[in-house]
Amino acid sequence: MPHTASVPQPVIDAPAALRAVEAAVRHATALGLRVNVAVVDAAGLPAAFARMAGAPLHSIDIANDKAYTAASFGLPTGAWHAALASHSEAVRQGLVLRPRFVAFGGGLPIVEHGARIGGIGVSGGSEAQDEAIARAGLQALGLDA
Repeated sequence: MPHTASVPQPVIDAPAALRAVEAAVRHATALGLRVNVAVVDAAGLPAAFARMAGAPLHSIDIANDKAYTAASFGLPTGAWHAALASHSEAVRQGLVLRPRFVAFGGGLPIVEHGARIGGIGVSGGSEAQDEAIARAGLQALGLDA
């Protein structure tokens, strides 16, 4: 095989991203919540988004940033508190100051066949509610968190 200057990168496709968002919205509705749901591809670029009527406006950016953080690091956003505990004070303080970095629950990486293909972020409920709603989006794709 000839050497190339590129590598293949699997990413979530639009139909799958939309299915995840729709399933998350259904789960939020069942919980009586109004949330924002974002799905990004493996590069952190928007793939699908929904804002439920009445969802907090500020949560639009938070949902997008949760999806971005989960996709970029491959770690649920709710796992960052424990993950940062083993790092130096400089890392703990510096990482949380990064734009778009979210270190609280509601963002999950989307992994298929061992490849990170995107991230899903939910904002508008509690951390546990947001994560459960994001998990419903993954389950609609036949994936686990």
